[in-house]
Amino acid sequence: MYRSVEDFVADWKYEIDATETLLRELTDKSLSRKVYRKGRTLGYLAWHLAIAIVDMLTQAGLNVEGPALDAEAPETADEIRIAYAAASSSALRMISKKWLDSELDTEITIYGESWKRGKLLSVLILHQVHHRGQMTVLMRQAGLKVTGIYGPAKEEWSSMGMLPMK
Repeated sequence: MYRSVEDFVADWKYEIDATETLLRELTDKSLSRKVYRKGRTLGYLAWHLAIAIVDMLTQAGLNVEGPALDAEAPETADEIRIAYAAASSSALRMISKKWLDSELDTEITIYGESWKRGKLLSVLILHQVHHRGQMTVLMRQAGLKVTGIYGPAKEEWSSMGMLPMK
């Protein structure tokens, strides 16, 4: 749980950059990729990242700009990336302007549960991390480049003069 807006902002800026870097590797064709017949597609997961920011923070009383919650997923990877960029940067602005450190212990209702604002900020990041992990599996299956986020991806080891881990 976050206790400082400044700490969240620093982490969120990193997460935005990491997610946008990954989203730039998507192709329009790759958006339909899924692991199994009833599974979520790569496009759905990418779109869900943008929608979830708006959903969670709207429930918390912030007027975050981004895609409408009932909007259909775009058909192009660029449109998804642009929507994500709009929602994530709006979230950064709104949280920085509207919330104070002293308010992060304030209880709010999210998905019918009582959460502290600081917990919501943690969940916002962890939710994104969770779905990026799912996306990297689908991206590898689709033959796309996977970028390192918390360390180098397998494909990045050689550019660092190192052998990939076995």
